[in-house]
Amino acid sequence: MESASELVEFPLLQTPIEANYRACTIPYRFPSDNPRKPTPTEISWIDLFYNSIPSFKKRAESDPSVSDAATKAEKFAQRYGDILEDLKKDPESHGGPPDCILLCRLREQVLRELGFTDIFKKVKDEENAKAISLFGDVVRLNDAIEDEGKRLENLVRGIFAGNIFDLGSAQLAEVFSKDGMSFLASCQNLVPRPWVIDDLDKFKAKWSKKSWKKVIIFVDNSGADIILGILPFARELLRRGSQVVLAANELPSINDVTYPELVEIISKLKDEEGHLMGVSISNLLIANSGNDLPVIDLTRVSQELAYLASDADFVILEGMGRGIETNLYAQFKCDSLKIGMVKHSEVAQFLGGRLYDCVFKYNEVSSL
Repeated sequence: MESASELVEFPLLQTPIEANYRACTIPYRFPSDNPRKPTPTEISWIDLFYNSIPSFKKRAESDPSVSDAATKAEKFAQRYGDILEDLKKDPESHGGPPDCILLCRLREQVLRELGFTDIFKKVKDEENAKAISLFGDVVRLNDAIEDEGKRLENLVRGIFAGNIFDLGSAQLAEVFSKDGMSFLASCQNLVPRPWVIDDLDKFKAKWSKKSWKKVIIFVDNSGADIILGILPFARELLRRGSQVVLAANELPSINDVTYPELVEIISKLKDEEGHLMGVSISNLLIANSGNDLPVIDLTRVSQELAYLASDADFVILEGMGRGIETNLYAQFKCDSLKIGMVKHSEVAQFLGGRLYDCVFKYNEVSSL
């Protein structure tokens, strides 16, 4: 089930797109590999998705919107497990060879066929409510930092700290169910710099000299990620005179924030004058990206987003799914930033970093 209207190419991708763009960052196989035999990389990624089945099944079992949820959750676990086993035997089955987009899509397909459209709804609502109550404090702490460079670094750390709230990572889902996440503690406990990809100093230097006319931000998770990480950063961009477009998923997928949820979050955070803690949001737009997965192929976005992005001069892809596992090497016609935390050991290994390492990849396009 995809976007109701036709999906189009994101207009800021470097052209020709066929030659320059591949959505998935980590190659699971090479042309020389036997097409009928799974590669070691394919097997390790199929196993990663297999290991997440119990946490998805548990969420599905307790979905109050689905009748006989426990039986259907069992069917989901069985069906998706069988598909993954098939791919191990024959990588060309089920529309393969597999990559992270196909593995995510197949999981969503099985859930939706069984009537599960939003198994993380309850936890998203709880986390959004919690984060909304902390928003004012987080913004006040940022605003109190007078030094512009230090304030920017604090906002960036907030994005990483918020990005920890990711229930697509089996390990983090377990941690989360035990004791929740303390946002401020997470800010302080990030792995020390330099991060595995660390262009923060380069970005800081640009930030002090440059402001962007229009910024597109592809957002990631609900809760602390969007509310305490991205929104304070977006508010700072608005304060500096940029127009900001937040692009969110059309349909639910794991605990990613959706377009309707984001509209509701903003309406709860803004005051009667249409301000976010004293900053006007008349230049803030929320767009439906047309996406329905925790990863994104930028050759398939909504027409609405393509139209809004056509005159943007800065693109930000936030989160492991959209900014690291897909699009890390995507080239744009304008400045770009890929920012997210590494939450799968397979990704850490590929990048040569540590688990929970941070990626801050800034590319500047020199104006002619």
